[in-house]
Amino acid sequence: MTDSAVDPTSLDLAALLCSRLCHDLLSPVGAMSNGLELLAEERDPEMRKRCMELLEQSAKASADKLKFFRLAFGGASGFDYAVPVDEARSVIDALVAGNERITIAWNLGVDALPKPAVKVMLNLAHIGIEALVRGGTLDIGVESRGGASEIVVRAAGPKIAFDKDVGRALDGSLPIADLSSRTAPAWMLCQLAAQQGGGLQFALSDEALVMGAVLPEV
Repeated sequence: MTDSAVDPTSLDLAALLCSRLCHDLLSPVGAMSNGLELLAEERDPEMRKRCMELLEQSAKASADKLKFFRLAFGGASGFDYAVPVDEARSVIDALVAGNERITIAWNLGVDALPKPAVKVMLNLAHIGIEALVRGGTLDIGVESRGGASEIVVRAAGPKIAFDKDVGRALDGSLPIADLSSRTAPAWMLCQLAAQQGGGLQFALSDEALVMGAVLPEV
């Protein structure tokens, strides 16, 4: 392999993460497109006002998702700097702002985290949000102890939806050939934790999904 060669696994992962981003943006962007078509045809002032409200909601949802994925998947400004936890918190809060069935409880013991730890926190939180199909509580705790970032995310509710392949991606037992856009973020976390010399773990019960990570602050 030459210095300019690219690991095909990295290319596959990037493609799957792009697919995931496009999948999650399809709904709000599609709603904007439909809203613009309705707005162009509608003449009733009240209906036009309602169309504008829907367009604003869809635009905000799209912007919120892009901000989240920029931090959760992207490499803007590199990986060797700290991110204020309030910035990470704001993008997660925005994701559930329109979902009254989910309540987030925060326990943040640090002001900033290394970017790899922020990526882990964001993606674990996203997995937790998706697990709460009937709503519930998402508890997110972060602290720095013994030269390592410790992250805990607990999703608790009346029904927990957790794809077993996402769990296999988190613990590294999912074969690369079986990766999909749904499991790619979890697989990325597993690789990221390994590169940092840390690890991930999770526990699933009928009442809750608990995920944790310990990442040395190298």
